Amino acid sequence: IKESATLTRDVLEQHFSDLKGALKKLLDERLMSLLQEVDVIEQESIKPLDECQKLIEHGVSTADDLLREGESAVDGDVGTQNEKLCNFTKKALHIQLDSLPEVPSLVDVPCLSAQLDDCLLTVLKNQIFRHGTVASRPPVQLEEFVEKPGGILVRWCKVDDDFIPQDYRLQCRKSTSSPFEDVYVGSETEFIVLHIDPNVDYQFRVCARGDGRQEWSPWSVPQIGRTTLVPHEWTTGLEGYSLSSRRNIALRNDSQSCGVLYSKAPTYFCGQTLTFRQTVGQPDRRDSLGVCVEQQNGYDSLQRDKAVCISTNGAVFVNGKEMTNQLPAVTSGSTVTFDMEVVQLGPCSNEGGNFKLRVTISSNNREVVFDWVLDQCCGSLYFGCSFSYPGWKVLVF
Repeated sequence: IKESATLTRDVLEQHFSDLKGALKKLLDERLMSLLQEVDVIEQESIKPLDECQKLIEHGVSTADDLLREGESAVDGDVGTQNEKLCNFTKKALHIQLDSLPEVPSLVDVPCLSAQLDDCLLTVLKNQIFRHGTVASRPPVQLEEFVEKPGGILVRWCKVDDDFIPQDYRLQCRKSTSSPFEDVYVGSETEFIVLHIDPNVDYQFRVCARGDGRQEWSPWSVPQIGRTTLVPHEWTTGLEGYSLSSRRNIALRNDSQSCGVLYSKAPTYFCGQTLTFRQTVGQPDRRDSLGVCVEQQNGYDSLQRDKAVCISTNGAVFVNGKEMTNQLPAVTSGSTVTFDMEVVQLGPCSNEGGNFKLRVTISSNNREVVFDWVLDQCCGSLYFGCSFSYPGWKVLVF
């Protein structure tokens, strides 16, 4: 409680500090805009008045000069008086002393003022006092972590009956010093987070978005999940396949070389779910996705003894024999899953014995269930794939 309360205080203080800065910036920008508007109106309105004033001052100056010249003509002697009066008369006739420039009427002269009211403060006050809420309990919480090879299946649930979720948002981080990052956004209530290092703690949190809403709910209480299962990896070095950096994705390349690409080690254990997700290329009846007891080189398909597999056309093979039941053809982006549980027929020792596995293969919302009888105990199995044509890409987890 103390930790979440401290974090909530920090978030609130930072948020409102950011709001203050943003609000001050907006107010400064608005003030600058209004001041510039005043400057423009002033400059445009004062120009004709300044020109009119200059004309009037020029006329007054001219009349003043003419008046002094007339006084000088009157005060002179008779000889020069006639000549000065004649010049004065000519100049006076050419100057229009009774004319004035057009002066704008008073109603056409702008008078600037600032129109301000208090409604903005009222609106802001109402908005500010409704801004932000403090929730004591988020509407969704993390429910379960299930270990997967190189991954963790995270499940969450809704704990607020009145909350109607539209989407969920799951985040993860490897250490408390690193930031949370989105790993899933959608409507499902579970997600397999891949690329998880085994025996390392990861922190998870989830939130939700209400139906028809844009904002996300508060985050759930962060919880720690981990997996002890090493990630599934394809074996390296087979000429016909290119692998991703984590070696969990195999791409059938353009090489003419054929063969079965096996897992690096027998990392599939009974009781787990093995999942293949693929991008499709040109299918062939000898294509295969499945599991086997041991690696056997020299084969171009898992349609052989001590192996169960599904072909890309949906046919299911057990120890090389095709079953009557068939699944839908493999499509791009679909998943094929293998689930197995042990059903032992007889005593099992180091020398071997009767051993039966109940196998469930699912593809495109359909599944087949059968028993696979082996002559030896198998605590773990290899997985493999084979494709005749390039373009196939398979992710295993």
